[in-house]
Amino acid sequence: MEERSKTIMCSVLFLDIVEYSKKSVSGQISLKERFNAFLSVAIRDVPLDDRIILDTGDGAALSFLGDVEDALQVALSLRESLRSEGAHMEPALLVRMGINLGPVRLVKDINGQPNIVGDGINVAQRIMAFSDPGQILVSRSYYDAVSRLSSEYAGMFHYQGSRTDKHVREHEVYAIGYPGEFTAQQPTTREPRKPLVNWGELKQGLVKSWQGGAQSLGKSLRLAGQQMSETVQMLVAYVRKATPRQRVAYGSGLAAVVAAIVLLEILVHRPSAESVNAAGDAPAGQQMQMAAADSAQAPAAKTEASGDEAKKKPVETAKKPVVSQKKTVESKTATDKNSRKLPDSKSSKSAKPETKATTGSSTTNIFGIPIPAKGKPGFVSVSCMEGSTVFVDGFTKGVVGKKPLTISLDPGKHQLNITHTSKTSVYTESITVKSGETIRLNPGFCN
Repeated sequence: MEERSKTIMCSVLFLDIVEYSKKSVSGQISLKERFNAFLSVAIRDVPLDDRIILDTGDGAALSFLGDVEDALQVALSLRESLRSEGAHMEPALLVRMGINLGPVRLVKDINGQPNIVGDGINVAQRIMAFSDPGQILVSRSYYDAVSRLSSEYAGMFHYQGSRTDKHVREHEVYAIGYPGEFTAQQPTTREPRKPLVNWGELKQGLVKSWQGGAQSLGKSLRLAGQQMSETVQMLVAYVRKATPRQRVAYGSGLAAVVAAIVLLEILVHRPSAESVNAAGDAPAGQQMQMAAADSAQAPAAKTEASGDEAKKKPVETAKKPVVSQKKTVESKTATDKNSRKLPDSKSSKSAKPETKATTGSSTTNIFGIPIPAKGKPGFVSVSCMEGSTVFVDGFTKGVVGKKPLTISLDPGKHQLNITHTSKTSVYTESITVKSGETIRLNPGFCN
């Protein structure tokens, strides 16, 4: 120990139990006992001479004096143990983790036990403070050191950007996995998110707006009524003073205006041939009216026949225009169908949404918006040592048991990683999943 009492570079793993101080005494004891048990299992493979553990009360700070990847292996093992605990324990144990590689100095504390101080442990605490519950964040210095050991390690990290601590110092951080991956499977300890819309306040605002609009509308109607009354009184007074000839002229003009309005209504609301055809054949009464109208337009020479012929011909002419009128309507409707491509009444019942075929998928139009259909998933079957953890695109997909682990994935390219507590390295492979196909993997890493 005397030889190491100098400033050295080592990796530091800082751990913090989320909302530890808000728990009751019994809750804190339960969290601490479970945390210590999981941490003891995670560090059992690290030699005693290569580690220094500091108890921080609501967590711990571990300094690794040997291999730089020891901190990463311990963090992964601890996170996997916390995930396997599940949500059945109360209170839930959620831990934030931060790793840094930096300078520290070995000293002895007041009890004569080895301790560490320096920027290396301080930065590890700041990196931990940036992480979410269950997430592992590492500093840029640690990423640069570990990612150059092997390509498998480099594929596990995802750049999260630059963060600023309370001392206005910027830190570039990298995550193992994606944010929220662990917390999505655990009960949240944060306050429930407030709804985006406060329906009570919205209701009150609508009521106030309605009342204000009703009052404004009432004032406008009263003002319009007063103006209308004044106008009517002026017209009455003017008519009383008018001469008889002027009154007749006014009445004729008013009658002409009313007649024009009635004629316009008749022309606008008269049913067209298209509406008659769309609804089917016209009723018998309407056909008779159409026949009578056509018969009235027949030449006068045909109605001058005498005797029985004069009685038969109107009946025949009353029948024939119905057929001709019906044929005319059908031919016009057929022309409209060809030009406008309107579906008839039978085909409209079985109409389906239009789809456009594309390469490997189909597109459905909903309200005029093309929505691409999702293809069938593919499958990946992984055969490996029992207890191996499988990651896909940074997300944990399960643990291999006695039987192969089968994973359902969307078609496309994916990054697959496999870890095991007995292995110091991580297996990485880029796979391409096709729709409906199964890929079977048994890498040499697992032997």
